[in-house]
Amino acid sequence: MAVDPTFFNEVPIFELLDDDERKVLADQVSVREFRAGQVIFKAGSPGGLAYLVQKGLIRVTIKDAGYEDVVVDMADTGGLVGMSSLLAGENHQTTAIAASDTTAIEIDRDDLVELLKTKPMAGLDMMTIVEKHLRATHELMRTRVTKNPNEEIEDKETFGERMADGVARFGGSWAFVIAFMVILIVYTSINSFITKPWDPYPFILLNLFLSMLAAIQAPVIMMSQNRQDSKDRLRNELDYRINLKAELEIEEILQRMGKLEEILTGKIDEQYE
Repeated sequence: MAVDPTFFNEVPIFELLDDDERKVLADQVSVREFRAGQVIFKAGSPGGLAYLVQKGLIRVTIKDAGYEDVVVDMADTGGLVGMSSLLAGENHQTTAIAASDTTAIEIDRDDLVELLKTKPMAGLDMMTIVEKHLRATHELMRTRVTKNPNEEIEDKETFGERMADGVARFGGSWAFVIAFMVILIVYTSINSFITKPWDPYPFILLNLFLSMLAAIQAPVIMMSQNRQDSKDRLRNELDYRINLKAELEIEEILQRMGKLEEILTGKIDEQYE
């Protein structure tokens, strides 16, 4: 099945190619049909092919640290999957499955090599687009926080834990200190000046209440302090994961950029020799 060269117009990595370069690429690629649920490529499989969706939908997933599938992309018409592995010449890190009956343009590594042999300046255009995406990725990784630790902690809180935090916050506030002082002054004043006090000096009943309050308040505050320690450990763990993820992704992107630059530069040099 012939591929219309104009279909590459809206594909970011090919958007700077001229009409002749798109025609050369269209003559090299082939068209594939995938049924709904069919696996297009798996994580760990050789990365020699990429797929440009003409019609349909492709779901791209990756395994997280807990070995659960996380959807990283839903590629519809004009979407490109597997291109980074193709350019880097490395195994796929994601799994692509046709979410519906899909028609896709299959791009082989040799197709790009043939394009660069015929139109070497196309390599510079592709490098320009890849560099733009690299800069956008760096900016996203610089500003984006993968998880909000406060939201994650709040999602796991029980009613008792929220109550313990509330008691600890109120018990450590000036509102509690002032209110408690007012109550003590009023209580001792009434029992000092009325004719028949229910709790005369030395206020044994008041001391009993204070002891009971302290016995209850102390473990509740300790519960809140233990939860605060857990929050701090979780925040540190999330910070470590974010930093590690950013470091690995930056390193991977730089490696792929270096390999792509070597390939494209080598093809351009061969053309001019």
